[in-house]
Amino acid sequence: MLDEFCNSTFWNSSFLDSPEPDLPLCFEQTVLVWIPLIFLWLLAPWQLIHAYKSRVSKASITKLYVAKQVLVGLLLILAVIELVFALTEDTGQATIPAIRYTNPSLYLVTWLLVLLIQHSRQWCVQKNAWFLSIFWILSILCGTFQLQTLIRTLLQGDNSNLTYSCLFFIFYAFQILIIILSGFSEKSSSNNPSTTASFLSSITFSWFDRVVLKGYKEPLTLEDVWDVDDSIKTKSLLSKFEANSAGELQKARKAFQKRRQKKSQQNLEATMNGLNKNQSQSQDVLVMEETKKKKKKSKESEIRKDFPRSWLVKTLFRTFRSQLLKGFLLKLVHDILLFLNPQLLKLLIAFSNDPGAYVWTGYIFAILLFVVALLQSFCLQWYFQYCFMMGMSVRSTIMAAVYKKALTLSNSARREYTVGETVNLMSVDAQKLMDVANYIHLLWSTTVQIILSIYFLWAELGPSIFVGVGVLVLLIPFNAALVNKNKTVQAKNMKNKDKRLKIMNEILSGIKILKYFAWEPSFKNQIYNLRKKELKNLLTFAKVQSVIMFILFLSPVMVSVTTFSVYVLVDSNNVLDAQKAFTSITLFNILRFPLGMLPMVIASVLQASVSTERLEKYLGGDDLDTSAIRHDPSSDKAVKFSEASFTWDRDTETTIRDVNLDVTPGHLVAVVGTVGSGKSSLMSAILGEMENVHGHITIKGTISYVPQQSWIQNGTIKDNILFGSEFNEKKYQQVLEACALLPDLEILPGRDLAEIGEKGINLSGGQKQRISLARATYQNSDTYILDDPLSAVDAHVGKHIFNKVLGPNGLLKGKTRLLVTHSIHFLPQVDEIVVVGNGTILEKGSYSTLMADKGEFAKNLKTYSKQSGPEEEATVNEGSEEEDDDGLVTSIEEVPEDAVSLTMKRENSLRRTLSRRSRSNSRHLKSLRSSLKTQTTGPKLKAEEEVKGQKLIKKEFLETGKVKFSIYMKYLRAIGWWSMFFFILLNMLNSVAFIGSNLWLSAWTNDSKTYNSTNYPASQRDMRVGVYGALGVAQCVFVFLGNFLSIYGTTHASNILHKQLLNNILRAPMRFFDTTPTGRIMNRFAGDISTVDETLPYTLRSWVLCLLGIISTLVMICVATPVFIVIIIPLTIIYLSVQVFYVATSRQLRRLDSVSRSPVYSHFSETVSGLAVIRALGHQQRFLKLNQVGIDNNQKCVFSWIISNRWLAFRLELVGNLIVFFSSLLMVIYKSTLSGDIVGFVLSNALNITQTLNWLVRMTSEMETNIVAVERINEYIKVENEAPWVTDKRPPAGWPSKGEIQFHNYEVRYRPELDLVLKGITCDIKSMEKIGVVGRTGAGKSSLTNCLFRILEAAGGQITIDGLDIASIGLHDLREKLTIIPQDPVLFSGTLRMNLDPFNSYSDEEIWKALELAHLKSFVSGLQLGLSHEVTEAGDNLSIGQRQLLCLGRALLRKSKILIMDEATAAVDLETDHLIQATIRSEFSHCTVITIAHRLHTIMDSDKVMVLDNGKIIEFGSPEELLKNSGPFYFMAKESGITNSNSTAF
Repeated sequence: MLDEFCNSTFWNSSFLDSPEPDLPLCFEQTVLVWIPLIFLWLLAPWQLIHAYKSRVSKASITKLYVAKQVLVGLLLILAVIELVFALTEDTGQATIPAIRYTNPSLYLVTWLLVLLIQHSRQWCVQKNAWFLSIFWILSILCGTFQLQTLIRTLLQGDNSNLTYSCLFFIFYAFQILIIILSGFSEKSSSNNPSTTASFLSSITFSWFDRVVLKGYKEPLTLEDVWDVDDSIKTKSLLSKFEANSAGELQKARKAFQKRRQKKSQQNLEATMNGLNKNQSQSQDVLVMEETKKKKKKSKESEIRKDFPRSWLVKTLFRTFRSQLLKGFLLKLVHDILLFLNPQLLKLLIAFSNDPGAYVWTGYIFAILLFVVALLQSFCLQWYFQYCFMMGMSVRSTIMAAVYKKALTLSNSARREYTVGETVNLMSVDAQKLMDVANYIHLLWSTTVQIILSIYFLWAELGPSIFVGVGVLVLLIPFNAALVNKNKTVQAKNMKNKDKRLKIMNEILSGIKILKYFAWEPSFKNQIYNLRKKELKNLLTFAKVQSVIMFILFLSPVMVSVTTFSVYVLVDSNNVLDAQKAFTSITLFNILRFPLGMLPMVIASVLQASVSTERLEKYLGGDDLDTSAIRHDPSSDKAVKFSEASFTWDRDTETTIRDVNLDVTPGHLVAVVGTVGSGKSSLMSAILGEMENVHGHITIKGTISYVPQQSWIQNGTIKDNILFGSEFNEKKYQQVLEACALLPDLEILPGRDLAEIGEKGINLSGGQKQRISLARATYQNSDTYILDDPLSAVDAHVGKHIFNKVLGPNGLLKGKTRLLVTHSIHFLPQVDEIVVVGNGTILEKGSYSTLMADKGEFAKNLKTYSKQSGPEEEATVNEGSEEEDDDGLVTSIEEVPEDAVSLTMKRENSLRRTLSRRSRSNSRHLKSLRSSLKTQTTGPKLKAEEEVKGQKLIKKEFLETGKVKFSIYMKYLRAIGWWSMFFFILLNMLNSVAFIGSNLWLSAWTNDSKTYNSTNYPASQRDMRVGVYGALGVAQCVFVFLGNFLSIYGTTHASNILHKQLLNNILRAPMRFFDTTPTGRIMNRFAGDISTVDETLPYTLRSWVLCLLGIISTLVMICVATPVFIVIIIPLTIIYLSVQVFYVATSRQLRRLDSVSRSPVYSHFSETVSGLAVIRALGHQQRFLKLNQVGIDNNQKCVFSWIISNRWLAFRLELVGNLIVFFSSLLMVIYKSTLSGDIVGFVLSNALNITQTLNWLVRMTSEMETNIVAVERINEYIKVENEAPWVTDKRPPAGWPSKGEIQFHNYEVRYRPELDLVLKGITCDIKSMEKIGVVGRTGAGKSSLTNCLFRILEAAGGQITIDGLDIASIGLHDLREKLTIIPQDPVLFSGTLRMNLDPFNSYSDEEIWKALELAHLKSFVSGLQLGLSHEVTEAGDNLSIGQRQLLCLGRALLRKSKILIMDEATAAVDLETDHLIQATIRSEFSHCTVITIAHRLHTIMDSDKVMVLDNGKIIEFGSPEELLKNSGPFYFMAKESGITNSNSTAF
């Protein structure tokens, strides 16, 4: 039929049976023309509908669009011309063949359709239709056959079809132009070019070229990275997830309720049965009841532990099903294509063995091999793209969901998680799910691959393959056992590492004490010992790891050796020929991957299932039930409790009971009561933070809240106060003044733009509390809930705040204020007082009413007022907010928690940066009021100028660009050159054995030509098998030995680097620790050291192996076909350039990823700790948005990183595919000189090279990423050191014998960029004198002690002790001879004995004697372990007083001639203080004692008093003399109520 249609032959197989084959013209003009057309016509309608549905605004017309339309228009004209020719041409035949006018007519309609499609795409974001691109490619491919037929006809001199041929040539040229044009992308308006990239650009990831180029030229920043598409932004992902989870969670909750009922049913039945049996024995019943109650309790808690299960996976599945489906289809196609390679290889070997085969068949096989490989690359890369994108989306979704849940989670559910655990859900568990999402398809894909491999192997070698597969399967349990062994080693090592980091953390926290006491060597040894254990375990781990590697290498060798041997030995008719051997080897190579991956995938799925359960429990937890809090704008009361009872936890008794309370709008209501009476709970109930038992609370208007434990965000002070509100200069200044923050801002560098560390670390408790109050005051709310905001501030500051903010004339007058307070003297000024006791309201009324009632309140008030002395006006004596006893009822609640670390951190951060402008004008101290006045008028700083020291913490140094070669050299030197030499040598021997075994196999397969199966000599066969096996085993042994040697080298390197780092950090000067956060130093000891321990050695080994593997493959190909060298050179250049570009970009994207990830976590932990405030002010939405912005910022870095990997992999696979293509092409060209075994041998290796190439670049990039750890460690190895610990000049024995100290014109500064702190001090302290040092904050008192210990080195002048210049001797020689009792008692975890005497240099008797004098003997002897009693971290299991006494014990042990006492302020109660003073007077009477005083009473009995101001001595003499002159000291004493030197009473 078709023959008539064309008027020529349609098909005849004789056309192909010739050295120069051709297809019949009729076939080319019908089938090959119609295939692309059918494709287009089938897809066009769907695509047009889709374009219509997803249309956006019409785009402007571009040159590219015009060019495409013009070319298609020209094709249309060509079709018309051809049709006209066909109808008018006179061929001399009776009828024109139908084909002549049907094809042009078809084309006419098709080109009109294409014009329409291209026009319709103007309304779409994606201007390029993917199916059009495929249509053009198909059309060109199918047209190629007709093109060559027509050219051949013309060359043979047959001109009958000349016009048709010319038209066809023009037509073909136009199509090529169009396909070139459709490779270009339209310029994108959105910030993500991937959305508008053309089909060709997007399947090859070429649109990413710009980023890679930019990343190569300069380090990328966050601005250079494109935003992700809106469809995968956190907001849209979360809404999809929530829509899907609603239904699933509902079902899961129902199932959960059913389980609950069933359990309680069973419990009931059990109880009933028990009762029936026990009715007779009445006395037992009681006992039974008791045990039952206990059982019931445990059962109930069991029920409570249950939670809605197995809904999360379903939800995620429903949310991401389209990505899953796409990934599934791509992976399936890829797996099928994977098995075409061995079949094509088989055909090529057969072709080269068959001398009569036509050459063109070889070319077709070579081209097919390339096309299959190319399709495989597309499928694999896009499969990865979908999987990784899905993984990233899963992580973002989970992170956002966890954050959102945290904002609404009920308190009982929240109590089960610490902040750290909640952050873990977001970081660790979300990451685990992401990892699984990346590889989830491998679960079915590995199975498919294993089944197919076995099927094809069976076809080649029959049943003998089961021996090979058996070997693989047998090795699995063996491997599993080793992996388990390694897990236990790993766990042990984690413990050692934790211990080491714990001690390290303590060293860094207490570094000042270590320096004062010269204790560094002792702690250094502790760390060394732990590190020894750690490295020993590390060695074991690495040894086992290398055995695992050995087995991994051994398995393919064992498999091929056993299979081939069995195949040859089973039956003498079986001869191993090249086809069988090399096809099987290719199949075995395919089989290795799924067998290796399956156990890993299963393990990671199991790990993720644990994470899923944890997430289900958290996300399925109950929300906060705020139904009991009613908001009624028309209510006549501001807050109204109606029979309200609330509890913190359903299982405990109610905390707030049956409260009825009305608060009148605009009143100031004080809530008072003893510690633990439920004052704070009452406030929490109003905020809706508690669980309602019955009753309700009605609230009118908005609420602001000041919590008892102030919550401060990491940011500037200004941001903290504004808290997202509009900035209003006038109101802002009022609030600052009222909250007494102006004096603090004077001190803080950068004023209100000073950066506050995490959790407000560089502020004192009082400052935090005042900022927290300022935040609430700035929000314009109706009701203010103030939970004891005056607890952490001094009395005088408290008074100021009360008058300016809270009181009847404060900023908040006219607002409703609920104030929880302990400060009695404010009570007369409030409108109403509510007395709380035991969760109920005991009495309420105004101050006068309650006093008249003579109830609980009046009674308590009397006892308190006896204790507190007269209210004196306090002075600006100290920046540290002291707890004076004037009127503040000191209770446990009010000692700022963690006073120790606060004062310590404040010392460090504030003293450095004190600005002394505002205070230097007046010599003596002024009262607080006047000081506030002068300071408000002080000069204002411009916001723009950064002040010296405003940023307390230096920004972490982010390395950019390439890692310097010197760093690699440093690491290699640390490993040792011999180790490296032998490692590389053994790996090279491995490569030689590898090449040898391949050559041997091809020689073996060549035997099949010489001998036929009947006369194959047994000796020959055995030799072939034996040598092949031996070479295989040799490979494994070399790799094993190489790894084994390198282990020792790399462990040695870890050891050396850690030693250098530790030594140097301990010798760093104090200012290094003040400007570097502990976390950053810890990071070097934790993250970076562990990279050097574990990751780096592995990467190095893999890299060397990969490199040598690739080189040996290329060498083999070149040996077989030397011409290949010509092809290798350009390919190598492409490969290296791709790698260079990629590594630079990828490295920077990795850095950006980690830099953008940590803010998300820290913002989260901040949110969790400040939930009450956020909920009270109703800022949940703002925080959700902040979180989503943070996650999206991180997402865009991850997205770019994923794309960069795909970009790279695609290009590398192309290089690999070209190697395969060219080598197969050369095999065909040089067919005459090569035999089948060589062809098989070359191609089976070439097919394997693609993966190795990919891996090499990965490893290079990993290497670059991980060597950064060495770079960061090196940065701290190079930190400048303080003076040497011991010098050649040693002080004489028994120095200092007298204890005389002289200062000669001494000057000092904290850091080079700051001003002098001590300005030319000269004084003489005689032997055994007692000196008191006084002065305001920042006068330089503490600097004085630091100078004696040379914590600070002199900027000028000198200090001599007993005539010896202290700068001339080693630091340890100096510090061991002085003793200090520091202001903050710092203890270390370890035994009590270790805390007193870390070097074991004193006997037990001496230690007990010291303890006795320190009044601790009875306490310590009462402990079970006595001196071996373990002190927990920072001494948390001792009271602060006991810690202070222990520090005294340390001083008593030392018995040195000079004692410096930095008087403790907040920590010690009066009794302890008495004890310490008495001991010092008796025990240190023969010493020179310098006391730095914060309270004048303590130094009134000194021999002399030194008054410092602004770094100079302004008075120096005995207290009596100084009190006679009316100088600064006289005024200080007067303000403290001291008139003569005898008033040392406390």
